[in-house]
Amino acid sequence: MTEQHDSAQTEGAYAAAGVSIEAADRAIDLMKGWVEKARRPEMIGGLGGFAGLFDASALTGYQAPLLATSTDGVGTKVAIAQLMDVHDTIGFDLVGMVVDDLVVCGAEPLFMTDYIACGRVVPERIAAIVKGIAEACVVAGCALIGGETAEHPGLLGPDDYDVAGATTGVVEASKLLGPGRVRPGDVVIAMEASGLHSNGYSLVRHVLLQQAGWTVDRQVDDFGRTLGEELLEPTRIYAKACLDLAERTETHAMSHVTGGGLAANLERVLPAELSVRIDRSTWTPQPVFDVVRRVGDVPQADLEATLNCGVGMVSLTPPDAVDTAISVLAGHGIRAWVAGEARIDADDGGRVLLEGQHPGW
Repeated sequence: MTEQHDSAQTEGAYAAAGVSIEAADRAIDLMKGWVEKARRPEMIGGLGGFAGLFDASALTGYQAPLLATSTDGVGTKVAIAQLMDVHDTIGFDLVGMVVDDLVVCGAEPLFMTDYIACGRVVPERIAAIVKGIAEACVVAGCALIGGETAEHPGLLGPDDYDVAGATTGVVEASKLLGPGRVRPGDVVIAMEASGLHSNGYSLVRHVLLQQAGWTVDRQVDDFGRTLGEELLEPTRIYAKACLDLAERTETHAMSHVTGGGLAANLERVLPAELSVRIDRSTWTPQPVFDVVRRVGDVPQADLEATLNCGVGMVSLTPPDAVDTAISVLAGHGIRAWVAGEARIDADDGGRVLLEGQHPGW
């Protein structure tokens, strides 16, 4: 009896400090079903342990397995989710940010963990966030193996939260993709973004919400929906498509277009002796990019150094595999096209240059 009484006193004191154990337990109950959907056969156990377990004997089929890991968050896009009070899509942004960083080296994402920090645990809100993460893990083919929800009253406002995640994957050493494989003549295959994805929201919010004074419920004809709905469009997850592309073609490298834009991210997988010229005329970015440019009078160079401008992932693939590559990606529902070519360049080696102009810009 004494132990129960002390526990009740402790919980009462903790609640007075702004932390609810009862709400946390309720959130766990609500999220269990979603986590269960994001399983792989190698996952051992379920929620409640101190660590997630994954059966590593699955790696015995590799001759020289290399483990790959990636961690990230979704930045200030969470502010839009909070304004909209819509929390079941932000998980796609989180999973997309980490698994698609991982897959560029050819690694298959195996499992993921998440971390949610909030000012106050609202069980339904936490469950909605985890629902999105779990559904996105299914799309990416990885298991949601564990996570943590932390209540930080006083540090975060009652309705504030942030999310982060980490994923681990594996690639056969002989199939590792990267700059060392890239050759002169490789073409840049651009893969269409679903929208802004999860980068540059500080710029977008500054231009549209602060400078222009727009609200998230504003109907925008260019979008055919409200501003908030456009800004919450989930990040496209390329993992399965890119793994299929690497398996069925001699693709040499891939780059996930996140913060820094297309040129800066493609340069990360480009050998020092090669340059790439990207032809902007090969695609028209989604309207949201042009709206930010026009409404905020944002120079195109700044826009391209911040946003993906309609290209979420690129590959460097031999020209004789282009038709196969575009067909493979189309089979995964991803529109792709040739946007440039790698060439020997003594003057601009290691650089990516954007030339021409988008239709209508």
